[in-house]
Amino acid sequence: MAAQLPDPPSEQDIRNDVARALAEDLGDGDVTSALLPAGATAVARVVTREDAVICGQAWFEACFRALDPHCVIDWQVRDGEPARASRTLCTIRGNARAVLSAERCALNFLQSLSGTATATAKHVAAVHGTRAIILDTRKTIPGLRLAQKYAVRCGGGQNHRIGLFDAILIKENHIAAAGSLTAAVRSAKAQHPALFLEVEVENFAELEEALATGAVDRVMLDEFSLEDTARAVALVAGRVSLEASGGVDLAGLRAVAETGVDYISIGALTKHVRAVDLSLRIEAIA
Repeated sequence: MAAQLPDPPSEQDIRNDVARALAEDLGDGDVTSALLPAGATAVARVVTREDAVICGQAWFEACFRALDPHCVIDWQVRDGEPARASRTLCTIRGNARAVLSAERCALNFLQSLSGTATATAKHVAAVHGTRAIILDTRKTIPGLRLAQKYAVRCGGGQNHRIGLFDAILIKENHIAAAGSLTAAVRSAKAQHPALFLEVEVENFAELEEALATGAVDRVMLDEFSLEDTARAVALVAGRVSLEASGGVDLAGLRAVAETGVDYISIGALTKHVRAVDLSLRIEAIA
């Protein structure tokens, strides 16, 4: 993982995420927390029940402060840092009704984004010592792409394109619609000459065609075997960067990295989300 904390999405993006989450959870009001005295203050503690890389503090805090702007949250770890099982992550002091009403949404953000950061860190560790960089994909939870891609960065990975607007990725359906890989590349360069251009290839004929255009920044090797990936690395010989994609799991990741590819994209980082097991417990009510 990088020593420097990556930049999170904007405060407005985070507030929007939190507003949606709270709206679907609270509806017309938390009828259970309303049983507590209106002026009561709660002190709570959040603990991780398993080893994890923590991510999601800004969303966590925004959930509580949306309901109690004066609540105090004292963190013992920061985003991107590992925490061992049973570690206290933070303590919270605020209006008791607000703490209990915000609890679930806050934990949902923290445990889910920590899950992605933790999974990413495992993949990054698996390729340590090779040249391969772990990338995410656009296979994200709708509405939470920026949050999940931030979590990937907290885990030591890097982001592929954010969406369909910031880079060009020509895939099989684009090639079919354009008539050929070369035609698709020419059209892309004519319309968006300054944008990063990547082409997905499924065989060596397409790889050769992509190289022949002289206009491609990166080639994605889709579902190539280990042997063919190594052969592609030798064939390209550094003329463009190479990305391995498709069917790569943690068990086979090291072998893919050792072929010499520059990047390995892993959709499972944001698609197969396994939340970290966290616990929030009230320690005092006053």
